[in-house]
Amino acid sequence: MKVLYVYAHPEPKSFNGALKDTALAALQEKGHEVKLSDLYAMKFHPVLKPSDFPERKNLEVFNPFLEAIKAVKTGAFSPDIKEEMEKVKWADLLIFQFPIYFTAMPAIMKGWIDRVLAPGFGFDPVTNSAYDTGLFKGKSAMLVATTGAPKELYSEGGAHGDLNRHLESITHCVFEFMGMKVLPSYIIYEVSSMSRERGAEELEKYKQRLLEL
Repeated sequence: MKVLYVYAHPEPKSFNGALKDTALAALQEKGHEVKLSDLYAMKFHPVLKPSDFPERKNLEVFNPFLEAIKAVKTGAFSPDIKEEMEKVKWADLLIFQFPIYFTAMPAIMKGWIDRVLAPGFGFDPVTNSAYDTGLFKGKSAMLVATTGAPKELYSEGGAHGDLNRHLESITHCVFEFMGMKVLPSYIIYEVSSMSRERGAEELEKYKQRLLEL
């Protein structure tokens, strides 16, 4: 497969950094082609802005939805968006790895979704191409997340509620909306207090999960 690994963590020496390195090695060991988007290392700008569209349809009023529809037809996106779009078009599988911040992904990754998975690119509001007819039909997506809190807090009946339910705003309302098949999320809980031994065990478990793809 062709795998795009979209990664968001500001510290390369973190457990998330080790998780990402483990993933890239495992995927390549399995024979997959891999491209990495390390958002913090890239200094990816998360804010949707007028300069994302060099050839504006309307210079008086900024409507990003309409500008994106036009830009998909002409290819007139800013270079950083076009580069990421090409990676998405190339990929069979997209894996998104990040730490949980307030039961959601970091702003930099949400910004990647807002700017890169633009209207007209993964779904077409004009032809109602979404879900079963989404433009990314045939691709798959998977979330990989770490939490500081224990699993009990992120379970049904726990203080925060089921983390998988929180993540449906991405897995269902973004990935499935765009036609992608969603693989089960891979979540590692209570990372902030884990021992080195448990950390090594978790890295091996994740490696085995990826080798089974």
